[in-house]
Amino acid sequence: MNKEPYEPRETSTKDEQTMTNQDVVLEAEEMIEEEAFHEFVEVELRNWRTAYFTKPKNLMLVPDQMVIIQVDRGMDIGTVIQVAIKGEEYQEMYKDKKIMSIIRVATDSDLEMVDEIEKKEQTASDKFLELVVKYPFEMKLIDTKYQFDGNKLTFFFTAECRIDFREFVRELAQIFRTRIELHQSTGRDEAKRLGGYGMCGNKYCCTTFLKRFNQVTIKMAKDQNLSGNLAKISGPCGRLLCCLHFEGDFYAELAKEYPEIGDEVIVKKNKMYVFRNDYQSKMVYLSGEDQLVESIHIDEFNKLFRKNTKR
Repeated sequence: MNKEPYEPRETSTKDEQTMTNQDVVLEAEEMIEEEAFHEFVEVELRNWRTAYFTKPKNLMLVPDQMVIIQVDRGMDIGTVIQVAIKGEEYQEMYKDKKIMSIIRVATDSDLEMVDEIEKKEQTASDKFLELVVKYPFEMKLIDTKYQFDGNKLTFFFTAECRIDFREFVRELAQIFRTRIELHQSTGRDEAKRLGGYGMCGNKYCCTTFLKRFNQVTIKMAKDQNLSGNLAKISGPCGRLLCCLHFEGDFYAELAKEYPEIGDEVIVKKNKMYVFRNDYQSKMVYLSGEDQLVESIHIDEFNKLFRKNTKR
């Protein structure tokens, strides 16, 4: 009796199957990240807004390059900020469904058109200021921007309160014969557009490298051992300094080596309390019931008291 040759079958345990599934997931995530890295760019528009756009696969882009982009109502022009997008940002973009595409690289004629648009914007600003005096509200015009194709004209302004400007918008629309948008900006937006120098002597962070505004709190200033005087920790825009936010993580990590304010230690049989940490000089300042102040280097403090502090 002839028997068929034995052919072993592939078998996989439950663990092996799990590992296979994990490999598939990891491979899919890598493909997403690779696709995001190559296919998406961040662009800053002329109205200072930044957004993500897809690009054709055969289009090579570099930072600071001018491109024509698709927007909600037509076309606009912008400057490439970065051409590598993280996988997390990629997923957030698709979740929000706000992705438009880059049409092409801006040509010399496009750049010449931008010069003409800027002249039209100056005319529009003058007309805006001429008309606004007829209305019973006060607003400060800080910028005027036409969309590249002329389908929208946006006026950026600041005001101390919310304004009902519906009638004003109708009059502007009749004059300019295009879609009108009035955008009430904050002090930070105004500082970003106008530019300037901060108390550090450098250009405003928002006009150089800071792409978007983050929430800044008084706690961040306290964590960095800064004065509670708002005038000293606020920028020209009237808001808390942006640098308090992007330096916050550094000070939060540094603070782990220091005691907390109010920690109790025993010095020469007397109770003393931590009332200030100086991160720059690496000193800890202690005060007792007699209000006398003593200072000690952080290394010496940790050696003598770190394990015995009471909170």
